[in-house]
Amino acid sequence: MAHTKFRVEVLTPDGEVFNDEVEQLSTFTQIGSIGILANHTPLLAILDPTELRLYRTESDIVRFAQAEGYMQVSRNHAMLLVEEAHEPSALDPAELRERLAVAEREYEDARENSERRRVAERTRRRLEAFLRIASSGG
Repeated sequence: MAHTKFRVEVLTPDGEVFNDEVEQLSTFTQIGSIGILANHTPLLAILDPTELRLYRTESDIVRFAQAEGYMQVSRNHAMLLVEEAHEPSALDPAELRERLAVAEREYEDARENSERRRVAERTRRRLEAFLRIASSGG
């Protein structure tokens, strides 16, 4: 059964990584999982690191390892502004494990309640999510 499509843009500081029509998008916000279909009520959400799924059709799914960011949904258009978005096949699990070890050391070395510790925790959460995505085989 065909579903109504809507425009989705995924933007990073490096530029646009996706701009097409989809039937559904699935992501994770600070309050939990969310699926967006056409004609969704206007929404502004803070995004957590996760696997972003963009369903062109039920069987044609575009996936990204999505970092932190924001999503705005309005008038059959969703815009995701994220720090990073990578195709799962572009992720190197060995490199992610190395970067995660550095982030964990940074976290442990930082003073409690310091900005350095908050940044290390955020980096750690993103790398853990990316490693899960890379290890799942996309």
